[in-house]
Amino acid sequence: MRIIQTRPVKEGAGVIVHRSLGSHELQHLDPFLMLDYFATENPDDYIAGFPDHPHRGFITFTYMLNGRMSHRDSMGNRGDLHDGGIQWMKAASGVIHSEMPQQTEGLMRGFQLWINLPATEKMSDPSYQEFSAQSIPFVNKKGIELRLLIGRYGNLIGPVIDPHTDVQYFDLRMQPGIVFEHQLNSGHLGFIYLFEGNAEIEGASISEHSLIVRETPEQIKIKTGGQGARMIVVSGQPINEPIVQQGPFVMNTREEIHQAMRDYKNDTLVQKKAAMNSPE
Repeated sequence: MRIIQTRPVKEGAGVIVHRSLGSHELQHLDPFLMLDYFATENPDDYIAGFPDHPHRGFITFTYMLNGRMSHRDSMGNRGDLHDGGIQWMKAASGVIHSEMPQQTEGLMRGFQLWINLPATEKMSDPSYQEFSAQSIPFVNKKGIELRLLIGRYGNLIGPVIDPHTDVQYFDLRMQPGIVFEHQLNSGHLGFIYLFEGNAEIEGASISEHSLIVRETPEQIKIKTGGQGARMIVVSGQPINEPIVQQGPFVMNTREEIHQAMRDYKNDTLVQKKAAMNSPE
């Protein structure tokens, strides 16, 4: 088990995010490439948003805890995330999009996770899966509230379909003095990001904005302190392929990165309109 503290990074038009995965301390955790957490009640910190920017070769998964964010891309797709909403964007062969706040006051808070794609999918057609909070199944019992965003948990199945890395992603809220045990799926690598309260994980005291990395499928034991705690728990099947990343492009070879940069410069990065899948 490793414990990594986040560091502030400016992204988009100056929005401050707390980055854990994708930092100098931990560049990748196959199949995960980056994890950013953003949270502020000051509109000056978020109003500029994330104007048009490209992606190729991976998936972005956005979980909007609080606030409202509008997504648009260069091919005319549009989506709106509200409190508790999620969006799975398979950029694949290429997407140029923006993510802009649709509020001028109040709390904006959420996560964005980058998930790698296997080589066979990197130049496939882009697509979206977007769901409101009402579409996310949950468990609420014995001081624990669990919202399942992706994958399976017991008899629950999350709304996002992930055929490539078998991601499991849930939001876990625990009352004070509660013990929760969880077994990672066989072969998975995983992490926990604690963003409210405090907890003891495998005997170590964990404070807010800590990333706990698990590189074995052993059982995880979490015990909350006097404040209770809230965290995301995520795992996935490693792809075990070379990762070559240049900013918003993630491919398998340096030449593929150079081609992505040429395509972006020549306005040929986006090759096909993304399909939308939001069966609410």
